[in-house]
Amino acid sequence: MTSALIIDDEPDIRELLSITLDRMSIKSDTAANVSDAKRLLENKTFNICLTDMKLPDGSGLDIVKFIQKHRPELPVAVITAHGNMDTAVQAMKAGAFDFVNKPIDINALRRLVSIAIKTSDVDGHSEHDDEFIGDSPSIHQLKASIKKLSRSQAPVYISGESGSGKELVAKSIHMCGPRHKQPFVPVNCGAIPAELMESEFFGHKKGTFTGATQDKLGLFQAADGGTLFLDEVADLPLDMQVKLLRAIQEKAIRPVGAHAEIQTDVRILCATHKDLQALVDEREFRQDLYYRLNVIQLQVPSLRERAEDVTLLVDHFLERLDANNPEGSTSLSKAALAELTRYSFPGNIRELENILERAYTLCDNAIIEVSDLLLSPSQKMTPKESQQVGYYAACQQFASIDEFLAEIEREILSDALEHVRWNKTLAAKKLGISFRSFRYRLSKLGLDTDDD
Repeated sequence: MTSALIIDDEPDIRELLSITLDRMSIKSDTAANVSDAKRLLENKTFNICLTDMKLPDGSGLDIVKFIQKHRPELPVAVITAHGNMDTAVQAMKAGAFDFVNKPIDINALRRLVSIAIKTSDVDGHSEHDDEFIGDSPSIHQLKASIKKLSRSQAPVYISGESGSGKELVAKSIHMCGPRHKQPFVPVNCGAIPAELMESEFFGHKKGTFTGATQDKLGLFQAADGGTLFLDEVADLPLDMQVKLLRAIQEKAIRPVGAHAEIQTDVRILCATHKDLQALVDEREFRQDLYYRLNVIQLQVPSLRERAEDVTLLVDHFLERLDANNPEGSTSLSKAALAELTRYSFPGNIRELENILERAYTLCDNAIIEVSDLLLSPSQKMTPKESQQVGYYAACQQFASIDEFLAEIEREILSDALEHVRWNKTLAAKKLGISFRSFRYRLSKLGLDTDDD
């Protein structure tokens, strides 16, 4: 049976929460302080924890941190005083699943509990994981972060350069989490005319203005129960930032022309390629909204930061292009691939895809040459820059500098052998070392073979 732990020093609140959960067929244990709660957490298993922020011998943050350390899979929601968003944000930064305001809205509490329970039923994986092409350390770290963030309802600010895949990250967070069966609604904030923005976000009532011939649902209502992804959030005008902040804090919106607010249940994810902190410093973006959106920040790496993934991405895009080509497979020449690995990709993965689509059309046969790529000379990295990026990326894969240097030596020896068709005498001479020394190095690195 589903079970919950309720932590509050007020008996009336404990009773209200217990009755509410009981009607949802959820069994409850209660505690009046941090000490009793920790004892229960150490001896029993729960599906959700609800804790007040103010407790006689500590705070709800103590509970959140204890659960993060000992029961990280357990979703914990904090109960805060109405309007005390600083406390709620602090709790979610510490790992809280979500928050609920006092006085407690029973319907809002039911929605929160339902989502929290579903969290234990998802494994943090979706088919969108397969869209992250690459085997670099930064991609593995990104996937791990997505899996962790999908189990929370905290707002996430996804930062990264244009074309690096911020929307794909947002959708993956949604699809890996308990809201995956509900809508994922992406919106480009910079593409909505300022005069229509309030109506687009919150909807409007029939007859409110010229052209409003019927009621219209806004983006918040369209995403109800799911996720609203605010792309290029830095492009929001200041007056709209105020209204968005209220909608997020109150979990309610008021359609244009309506007299009452409508409760909404939406997880907010946002992204921009701009530096939001710099915009806050320049007073072009509200600090309170930034603080509310930037509960958790997730940085998406640029393509030049994971240059070792270029080859895998090239294979992926060419395979997709070949899917509709009955004449066979297309590949890059060694020179063309080398050019791509030295390119800085200011447009990141989106630019790589566009480059390959163009080259695919221009090439005369199944081999894409350097001339087909039409790369901008100003964006090519110098050999030194390319080497630095390659070394940095490679270093991330090894536990020590000795392991890294051994891998470099292994590649040098292998290249030398390949150039002379694995004639060890010629390879040693080419490298300027004795045959005995060459054989020793091969044996040490596990490259030795029986044939000479």
